[in-house]
Amino acid sequence: MLLYLASQVLGHWSMATLNATVMWPANAIVLAALLQLRRHEARGVLIGCTLLNLAGNILRGDAPLFVVTNVTLNLLQVVVAALLARRLCGAALDMRRPKRLFRFAVGAVVPAVALTTVLAGLIAVVSNQLPLGNLAFRLRHLFDMELLAMMMITPTLLLVARNHRFRGDAKVSPVEFVVLIGLVTVAALWAFCQSLAPILFIVFPPLFLLAFRLSPPWTAGAVILISVISATATLTGHGPVTMTRLAYDPDLEAIPHVMRQMNVLHLFLLAVVATALPITTLSTERRRLFERLRVRTEAALCALQRAEKSDAAKSRFLAMMSHEMRTPLTGITGYTDLLSRRPELDAEARRQLEAVRQCSDAMLRLIEDLLEVSSGNVEVALKPVEIPVLLEEALAPAREWAAVRGLDFVLTVGPGAESAALTDGRRLRQILHHLGSNAVKFTGKGGVRILVERIDDRLRFAVSDTGCGMSEEVLAGIFRLFEQADATTSRVHHGAGVGLALAKNHIDRLGGTVTVESVQWKGTTFTVDIPAPTVESVRTAEAAPLEQRRMRVLIVDDHPSNRDLMRIMLEAVDCETAEAGDGREAVEAVATGSFDLVLMDVRMPVMDGLAATRAIRALDGPASAAAILAVTAEAMPEDVARCLNAGMDAHVAKPITQVRLYEAMNRAMEVAAVRTDDAQAA
Repeated sequence: MLLYLASQVLGHWSMATLNATVMWPANAIVLAALLQLRRHEARGVLIGCTLLNLAGNILRGDAPLFVVTNVTLNLLQVVVAALLARRLCGAALDMRRPKRLFRFAVGAVVPAVALTTVLAGLIAVVSNQLPLGNLAFRLRHLFDMELLAMMMITPTLLLVARNHRFRGDAKVSPVEFVVLIGLVTVAALWAFCQSLAPILFIVFPPLFLLAFRLSPPWTAGAVILISVISATATLTGHGPVTMTRLAYDPDLEAIPHVMRQMNVLHLFLLAVVATALPITTLSTERRRLFERLRVRTEAALCALQRAEKSDAAKSRFLAMMSHEMRTPLTGITGYTDLLSRRPELDAEARRQLEAVRQCSDAMLRLIEDLLEVSSGNVEVALKPVEIPVLLEEALAPAREWAAVRGLDFVLTVGPGAESAALTDGRRLRQILHHLGSNAVKFTGKGGVRILVERIDDRLRFAVSDTGCGMSEEVLAGIFRLFEQADATTSRVHHGAGVGLALAKNHIDRLGGTVTVESVQWKGTTFTVDIPAPTVESVRTAEAAPLEQRRMRVLIVDDHPSNRDLMRIMLEAVDCETAEAGDGREAVEAVATGSFDLVLMDVRMPVMDGLAATRAIRALDGPASAAAILAVTAEAMPEDVARCLNAGMDAHVAKPITQVRLYEAMNRAMEVAAVRTDDAQAA
C-alpha cells in the first residue's frame, strides 16, 4: 500500500509538473499483491488501495464522474488480470517457467488493459469529456502506460518477493556482478544523456549479457534501472527519444510535445521487457534443468555403482554356493560310484546305491540349473562340437530314466547331422538334456523319440513323447521361470520349473527357435532349430601311452575326504599318488618331486590353486611343464576361464566320477603334451 501511495503521488506530480507520465504503476502494484499474498491479505490490500485511489481523486478535485469511473476501471483491470493470471499461469506467476510468463503477458495483461481502455473510451465518448480528434491518441497512450507498467512492475515485485527461489541460481562473483550492473548503467546513460544520435540499441548487448549471467530478480532490477534513466532523460528533454520527428496534426496541438514522443519510449521499454525477461527466464530454466540433470546423473551413477556392487556380490555368492554345494556332492557321488563297482555287493545293496546315485545326480542337476539361471546371460562360446558325443552325454540320464520306467527311448540321427558342428556345446547339451528329461518325466507309457536332422547350416531337434500333453493354458506359460503344469501339493510330477525356462534362454542366445505342438492325453513335440554350420571333425587320436612306469599324480585338495576319494580312483588304474593340503605344499612337492599330473583344487587356504599353478609354471626345469588339471567345485564358465588363464591344462567340475576324472586326465595330458612340443619347437 505504501508503494501504491508513492506511485500515485509520483504520477500526479509528473502530470502536474512535466505534463506527461511514462507509465502508471499503481495497478501493477495491486496486481502483484493479489498474485503474491494470501486471499484475506490480498483482499485487504485491494480495499485499501481502492480507498487511496478514491481519496486521491477527490483531493485532486476531479469531476465526480471521473472519480467513480477511474476507481471502477482500475479495480476492474486488476481483478480481471489477476483472475486470468491465476487461471492461465497457476496459483501465481512463476518466473522460472518461460511459458507462464508468456501466458501472463498475452493471456492476462493484454486482455485486461485492452478491456479497461475500450471501456474508458466508451465512457469518454458518451460523456463527451474528450475531443474526438485526439481520443485515439489518448487511448493508445493510456494502453501503452498501463501495459508497460504491468509488464515491468508486476513481474519485478513478484521476483523480489520470491527471491529465495533463485538463491542458488547464477552464482557469480561480486566483481562480475558490479561489472555487469555498471555496463548496463553506462550504456543507458550513454544512450539517454545525449541528443545527437539515435543509439538506443547500445543498451541491449550489456543487458543481454546480464540476463544470461544473473538471476531473474537482478535482471528485472536492471530493466527498472533502464526505465528510470530513460524516462527521466526523456521527460527532461534529453535522449534520442526527443529527436523523434512528429508530423503536424491540428487535433494534437493541445497535447504536450513530450507526450506525443512518449510512444517511442514506450515501444523501447516494451522491447527491453520483451527481450530481457524471456532471456533471463530461459537462462534460469536452462540452469535449473542442468542442475536437475546433474543431480539425476549423480543418482544414476550411484545406482549404477550399487548395481555393480550388488552384481559383484551376487557373483561372489553364486561362486561360493556353487563351491559349497558341489563339495559335499563330490563325496556322495564319488564314493557311490566306487562302491557300485565292488563285486561283492548283492542286488539289494546295488539297488540302494543306485538310488543314492540318482538322488545325487538330480540334486546336482538342480543346483546347476539354479546357478545357471542366477548367473545371467553368459556370452555364447562357439566351438567345434562332435554332435554324436554331445547327444550321448546330454541324453544319457533321460535314457537311463526311461529304461527304469519301462519306456521306449529312440534316438535317430539323420544324414549329415552326425558330423561335427560349430555351436556352443554347453548350451546345446543343456537344451537337449532338459527336453529329453522333461519328455521322460511326463510320459507314463509308450516312449520318447528324438529325431536330429540337418537342414543347410542349421540343426533341428524334434523331441516327441506319448505323455499326458498340455492344455492351451499350460502351453502359454511353459517357458516361464518356476512355472509348473501342476503346482498343487498333490501333483504327480516333480520339478522346480527351471528346465524349460533355461532351455528357452539357451535357444534364444544361440539364435534359434523352439515350437511346441501338444495334444492333451496324447503327447507333445518340442522342435528346436538352431544355427550350427558343419565343421571338420574334432576327434583326436588316442593318446600315446606313458613310459613303461607307473603314472605319478599329485592330489591337491584341502578336504581329506576328497583327497581320499581321488586316491582310491587313481589307485584303481595303478597310479602312484601323493597328497598336498594347500597350494604352498603343492608347489614345494612339485619342485622337489617328479609328477606327471597335478590334480589341483582352486579354493584352498594359505595359497589357492590359481596362485599355486602360476608358481609351478614359474619353476625352473621340467617341473614347470607338469600337466595340471583343475578339479574344483568352481564350475561357472568364468571359473573355467580363470583356471586356463592361470596355466592349467584342463578343468573338471566336482562332483566327479571315475569316468569323468579319467576323461579329464586324458585331456590335460594331451594339452600338456602339445604345450611341451610347441615349447621345444620354439
